[in-house]
Amino acid sequence: MSKYDLVIKGGTIIDGLRTPRFRGDIGIAGGKIVEISSNIPPEDGAEVIDAKGKVVAPGVVDLHTHYDSQLFWDPWCTMSGWHGVTSVVIGNCGFGFAPCKPEDRERAMLSLTRNEAVPLATMKAGMPFEWETFKEYLDSVEKAPKGVNVMSFVPLGPLYGYVIGLDEAKKRPATDEEMQTMCDLLVEGMEAGGCGFSLQVLGQEMNVQLDYDGTPMVTDLISDRDLKAFSKAMGSTRRGTAQITGNLDFAETIARESGRPVIFNAIGAEGALNQHGRLRNPIKETIERIDRLNQDDGLRIYAQASSVRFGSQFTFEDYNLMDTLPFWKEALAGSDVKVKIEKFKDPVLREGMRKLHEDRGGLFGAGYTMDDIVVAWVPVDHPNYEQLKEYEGYTMGELKLRLNKHPVDVMLDIALMGDLLVGFETKQIETPPENMALVINSAMALPGISDGGAHTKFVTTARFSTELLGHWARDCGIISLEDAHWRLSAYPAQAAGLKGRGYLAEGMAADIIVYDPEIVDSLPRERLNDYPGNEWRLVQKAIGYSQIIVNGEVTFRDGECTQATPGKLLRHGVA
Repeated sequence: MSKYDLVIKGGTIIDGLRTPRFRGDIGIAGGKIVEISSNIPPEDGAEVIDAKGKVVAPGVVDLHTHYDSQLFWDPWCTMSGWHGVTSVVIGNCGFGFAPCKPEDRERAMLSLTRNEAVPLATMKAGMPFEWETFKEYLDSVEKAPKGVNVMSFVPLGPLYGYVIGLDEAKKRPATDEEMQTMCDLLVEGMEAGGCGFSLQVLGQEMNVQLDYDGTPMVTDLISDRDLKAFSKAMGSTRRGTAQITGNLDFAETIARESGRPVIFNAIGAEGALNQHGRLRNPIKETIERIDRLNQDDGLRIYAQASSVRFGSQFTFEDYNLMDTLPFWKEALAGSDVKVKIEKFKDPVLREGMRKLHEDRGGLFGAGYTMDDIVVAWVPVDHPNYEQLKEYEGYTMGELKLRLNKHPVDVMLDIALMGDLLVGFETKQIETPPENMALVINSAMALPGISDGGAHTKFVTTARFSTELLGHWARDCGIISLEDAHWRLSAYPAQAAGLKGRGYLAEGMAADIIVYDPEIVDSLPRERLNDYPGNEWRLVQKAIGYSQIIVNGEVTFRDGECTQATPGKLLRHGVA
């Protein structure tokens, strides 16, 4: 009988603690690392991985995902699972599905259709929705097969929905009694295993993450009283971390009132785009302020860094990343495609779009011009396919000359010809390496904001780990692999209070990646028709990962899923 379930031999070990790399072997049994040494005999392993010439490193901890529903039909939480991620944190931005009364389930799902662009038909078909309380939700996650480990924040949005009602809570303040009930539910959720609370506070103006009806999300309207009350409730447990998408002032308030760490979203390199295609402002002042809060004020505030070069594909059937702009927001609001089609024909809206286009110097989104946008694909089964096919592969700049039309009219006319099913693609925005180096090497930066499970028809930012290892570390040389793996694994695990994972040491959980540092990379974008409800998604798979190991079992081998589901629900603070 073999001593170990798995032995990894001869790899270059980067342990995730910034320790200098070294050659060695790892022996694994019972889902844990039992031995790290220089010469474990091959016969000691029931299975042996030859890692010569490969890097052996801790699995990636993906702090910012929206796999709250997807994990039920996709146990490996792809895209993250393809890119070396072995643990994900869900319940971000205040969005989620628990607690939820049975009669409010569809409303809860609708709230995720616009702000995170998860198809309603997919959620209905793929999510069991058999729970009411947050504990019952975690119980459901625990019994579901999982190819990654899962930990969850207690999102604040569902608390408002459960106690007051999402729509009612946007109209009036919570009463003192309602506020106390929500705080009690937060503590109850943390006692069940939630790792803290999350929320989005983007306000009413310039908000790109809106509810299904175009109104702000309920936590966008949170009062100072409510924010402090939730913070103190979390602080009363003496554990947990908060996650906030919004202004750094709010992050500071939470940290002061709770005495607990806060993960602030987000910082990004000057000239880069975030996951919503918006330009970041100069960031040096923000980094300096975060450093002062940590070093001088004794507040623990981490900053998630948008570290992926940004480009997107989209159709106007359900595009939501223009919600900060007038006319576009009005035209794209709602879920009824027939209504959108009529809005796109509206001459008043079109004139507003054209003028806006000129006023913004030809920009369509935040950092790309409309002239560069390409007709990426056309629906093959559409009656107008042959005519639409003539435009495929051409830019709006080329077509405006060919058709003698304003580029706004070119894009909308082509979209209408295909009943909003035509796919468009933006040019990838290349971030200067020196700008990205300032951000990802700053003291409190956690590279990522994968948004895995969200915006599934538009962006592929869940490739962030591969991009850090391949593009930024290898190709650009702006970060060492030792530092990269610390920021991908041990540091985010510390930030979220994820214990026993994030680095390689005897006694730690065997969440490990084995990869070729010379070739690790993301593959081209592709569309997969693998979502429940007959929906498709945009993905990028990876190359270079020989093995991805979760709790001692190989889940992916050379990019192919083994179908193993060794993942666990990680209940924060619960033995």
